[in-house]
Amino acid sequence: MTPLHREVLELTRALVRLDTTNAPEAHLGRRPGNETVAAELLRDHLEAAGVDCELVAREPDRANLVARIPGTGEGPSLAFVGHTDVVPADPRDWTHPPFAAVVDEAGFLWGRGAVDMKNEVAARAVAMAELARSGFRPRGDLWFLAVADEEDGMYDVGMRWLLESRPDIRPDMAVNEGGGERLPLRDGRTVQTIGIGEKGTYPARVVAVGEAGHASMPAVGDNAVPLLGELLRRVGRGLPRRTPSPLVDAALEVLLGEPVADPERAVATAVALHPVLADWLPALAGTTMAPTMLGGSGKRNVMPARAWMELDCRILPGTTEADVEREVRDRLGTGVAYELEWPEHLVAGSASEPESELMAAIRSVLADGGDDAGLLPMLSTGFTDSVYLRAAGTPTAYGFSPFRSTSAEVLRDGFHNADERVHVDDLLLAVEFHLALARRVLGSA
Repeated sequence: MTPLHREVLELTRALVRLDTTNAPEAHLGRRPGNETVAAELLRDHLEAAGVDCELVAREPDRANLVARIPGTGEGPSLAFVGHTDVVPADPRDWTHPPFAAVVDEAGFLWGRGAVDMKNEVAARAVAMAELARSGFRPRGDLWFLAVADEEDGMYDVGMRWLLESRPDIRPDMAVNEGGGERLPLRDGRTVQTIGIGEKGTYPARVVAVGEAGHASMPAVGDNAVPLLGELLRRVGRGLPRRTPSPLVDAALEVLLGEPVADPERAVATAVALHPVLADWLPALAGTTMAPTMLGGSGKRNVMPARAWMELDCRILPGTTEADVEREVRDRLGTGVAYELEWPEHLVAGSASEPESELMAAIRSVLADGGDDAGLLPMLSTGFTDSVYLRAAGTPTAYGFSPFRSTSAEVLRDGFHNADERVHVDDLLLAVEFHLALARRVLGSA
């Protein structure tokens, strides 16, 4: 193992061992996130290499790390981006303890955050440290932003707040999470995903309305729970109905090798090319509305007048509040009384242009490294902080870090799930990619 490989492996393991779970119910007695410990670890690593760093925090225990190698001002600026919080992990469901950072005999590093996304955070930090140690003098600023609260966002201590508070942080280009999965297609080609945009969110609360009554007499009143059950049946799994999208069509054209004439047929053909596409592409057809939270009576012997479910609605760029309401009401139909509530404001999805200086640079770096897989421009079904970067003035923000030794199926199954893991060889691959990308985009003054 080379020194650079050992460095990124140990930094990733150290990050995974820090419990930065962003969920208040998971850690009674302390606030969620606790990302400052991760920001301090990264700061110490980078400062040892001579990189200027600062912790920027709205709350002391939820700091963001901002690091920079200043440029000469002769070229564009580039940001390496990541988040340091993770989703909860129940140890009962894991092969190895989720915060132990075990490396198994096959070379996989197990732990919460191994994929989402302490692996990429560590790789980008090590690449920046190596650039600083080598005396790299970029034409434009090279930023490293490791932020808090990406997995929730409700506390507003992460990327959105950071960019609002620090108008000096406005990179021209950014590389974040959201791509790099390698897909060997059934027709013999190989592609790897690159995230050019993200769906937005607009959660809905559906409240079934009935009449309260004593649970010992179910015929009295009109129990709202069975009414909610009927509404839940109508929502089903929450898969979307087709909404035209040029961004989705662009991905289909790459997969099929021809313009999309019949979208339904195009999706049906494309999903057969790789098992992972069967999960991704249907979710990109329009507004998903997965039912994830339920509530009814506060007492077992009381039939409630109201019972509710929350729908995690993910929306394509350009979707409005009225569009979502219309989709939800169409799905719920008539004949059951209900009320609609909107517990959070709409966060719009967004996308960057699929052809750009950064896209060309990524292609060149991969080709120079002997990687002949094509790039597949994709929308992310989930949310990333690239949305806030674009809104603040970074037009080109992509999600990409290459994977070769970790299959797309392992990556997919690890996101927000038990047994999250990444092959250690992909950690070094990511460092080498980011080193080459920074040198190609920013050059050397």
